[in-house]
Formats: sequence, structure tokens, C-alpha cells
Amino acid sequence: MYVSGGVIPDLPGKKVELRALEAGHAAALYSVWSHPQVNRWLAAPPLSSPQEAEQLIAVLLQMSRQEESLRWSILGPEGYIIGSCGYNSWQLQGAYRGEIGCELQPDYWGLGYMREALELMLDYGFTVMGLNRIEAFCHPDNIRAQRLFQSLGFQREGLLREYRHTDAGFQDVVLYALLRGPGL
Repeated sequence: MYVSGGVIPDLPGKKVELRALEAGHAAALYSVWSHPQVNRWLAAPPLSSPQEAEQLIAVLLQMSRQEESLRWSILGPEGYIIGSCGYNSWQLQGAYRGEIGCELQPDYWGLGYMREALELMLDYGFTVMGLNRIEAFCHPDNIRAQRLFQSLGFQREGLLREYRHTDAGFQDVVLYALLRGPGL
């Protein structure tokens, strides 16, 4: 069990700390998830209020308790919530793989915060969860995310045509994957 007793572990780093989502994070995460520069890359309609963010957090926490998802808030400078990241899903039996997702407030782009958050999360996935493969899906036009994944060692594995459906219609996604590798 990776969420022991419903408790998601805090993962401290040098520039960021990953902390389990909680209802009190709703207003800060609403500002991230609904930001036009962030929301354009999400495969979901924009949230309309902090209350909707709180409802989404409740769903994500329930999924964590059922070991279906695992999500953290990203705390940056002075403990402010600047984004979120986590495992959207994972499968151990027969696959040992997980799928990740992440979002960051645009004011913090390009400063190394998301890179460190993902490094913490990837280490947790490989060493604690026992994953062998971690996947990330990107919109083909999201060059910033693709560069980040490549810089972390992810390999581009291909284009999945019309992979997901959004309000804008069917969307292609680019699949990236990182393998555990020796020594982990």
C-alpha cells in the first residue's frame, strides 16, 4: 500500500516540498488549474470556482485512499502552493508502470521547481512503489513540457492519434516514458 492508512507522504526537496492535497489547498490550486496558460494543456474543462477545486481535491483524495491515484501539492518559495503533480494511475501486477501528470503556476515556469518536484515524485515511484516504467502524455504543442520530460531522461515513444476527447474534440498526445534503469 503506497498511501499508508490514507496518509500520502510529504516529499521534501531543496526548492520545493511535495505535500498531500487537502481541502485548504483549494483556492491556491484553483488559481493554478484555472489559469489560461495552464488549463489550455489540461484535458478537462476549466474550473469555475475554488469550491469546484475543493470538490476535485475530495475526489482525488478518495482515489488515493483506494490506491487509484496519488497527488501532491507543490510548495515553493515561502511555502506557497505553486502547482500539483502526481500519479494519475498505476498498475503493478504484470506491468509495474504508472502515468504522471503535473501543473505549475506560470510565474514559476523555467525556474527548476517542476523539475525538482518531478525528480522527487519519480524517485518515490521507482524506489517505494516499485514501478519499472513511468509514462507522461503531452499535448503535441506543449513544447515546454516535452523539453522538461526529455531533460529528465524520458524518451519520446510516439504520437497517439486522437487519444483523448475534450470539449474541443479528439486530441492527439505525445507519449514519453522513463524506465527504472539499473541501480534503482
